[in-house]
Amino acid sequence: MDDLFKISEYMSEKNLDHGDVFLQKTDSHTVRLDNGKVEEVKSNHTHGTGVRFFLNGNTVYASSNGTDLNAIRACLKNCEEKAGMTSKDINFKNKDLIPDRLHVKVPNIEILVDLEKKIRRASPSIKQVLINISTSKSVIKIISSEGKIVNKKRDSSKVYIHVVVEKDGILYTGMESHAMALDLDAFLNKNDLEKMGEKAIKRALLQSEAKPCPAGVMQVVLSGKSGGTMIHEAVGHGLEADIINKDFSVYKDKIGQKVASEQITLVDDPTLPDLYGSYCFDDEGTEASRTILIENGILKNYLTDIASALQYDLPKTGNGRRASFRHIPIPRMSNTFILGNGTYESEEIINSVQKGLLVMKMGGGEVHPTTGDFVFHVSEGYYIEKGQIQYPVKNAIMTGNGPEVLNKITKIGKDLMFDAGVCGKSGQGVPVTDGQPTVLIDEIIVGGSHA
Repeated sequence: MDDLFKISEYMSEKNLDHGDVFLQKTDSHTVRLDNGKVEEVKSNHTHGTGVRFFLNGNTVYASSNGTDLNAIRACLKNCEEKAGMTSKDINFKNKDLIPDRLHVKVPNIEILVDLEKKIRRASPSIKQVLINISTSKSVIKIISSEGKIVNKKRDSSKVYIHVVVEKDGILYTGMESHAMALDLDAFLNKNDLEKMGEKAIKRALLQSEAKPCPAGVMQVVLSGKSGGTMIHEAVGHGLEADIINKDFSVYKDKIGQKVASEQITLVDDPTLPDLYGSYCFDDEGTEASRTILIENGILKNYLTDIASALQYDLPKTGNGRRASFRHIPIPRMSNTFILGNGTYESEEIINSVQKGLLVMKMGGGEVHPTTGDFVFHVSEGYYIEKGQIQYPVKNAIMTGNGPEVLNKITKIGKDLMFDAGVCGKSGQGVPVTDGQPTVLIDEIIVGGSHA
């Protein structure tokens, strides 16, 4: 521990606005089956050090393989050279600060082979089954120029199932994935792989039976099962402080203003147990906390890391995250969701729609954070007429504007649900979870196969 405090004192003497050392060891295993054959069994061992100096609004960063004191020394000197600072030797003998090899369970291939066989037996129209399972464990140490030393561990597991069916010579796909911040045994105890496979099959078969989606301006019900993707992309990124302060966000300078329906309260909370975006400390050593972004329609906060909080005089929210020791931390979402504080059951919301679209699963899309304009594909949707679900639809696209949509949500359900994924930003991918209850958007443009 003395060596860690020596490193902290060394950075403190540089009179930085902030400095930190990030040490990481990660072991992971991945198994991929394609049509019953094991296509990939991969194990990775990552270990490295990153050092950051932040001064006068500028960041210098250096990284190196290894988690020993020599790796830290090399990174410190690299940062000093980049910043034009003089350096001196740090008096310590070399040793590994994360000495132990991590023990991560390898996924059981036989379980996946049996799962693939069960999926295939569900329908003769199934032509391909792809199953991917991965699990990892990370041990991280963070040393700051303010004298703070943080140790944290993180488990992570994810399963992805992709099914392809054929009908009349045309291929249709369905997928289901789950991910949590748990080791593999705990993850499998909480997730039924067979039920995941059934959902993937259902989506593929529904696409083979789906009718073209009508087009036009209509009501849209976003099911809690749709996972909050639209909220994450169309709203969440625009509330990250670096996006705000690059003038890339429609939410700039709107703290205290009404930006959504008064029924909307939007939260980012990494403290929720076991969710894919959860953590106890962020990747700068700031303790995780619940941040209310929008409360009853009023914008309350942005998501910050240390650099943006210092530079723009904002509170630290504990959202400084990085993909690995090779990357600088930046403001990122964790578990971001609309509170399920409504008074409606999901069936009541669907029954209130005369003509509209029920979205059960979102696909990919694009968002322009400066304007909030978005386009999203729907991977599982149903046409509603007179309050009843009529038939599954295909090729549905939703087009709109994030702030406008937030103001057009007129009904909120009680059924808050979560969906995990990997969020990409600035070349970095980090685990996140998005969530929402069932909501009714009173008016949105839906593009379809015919008008």
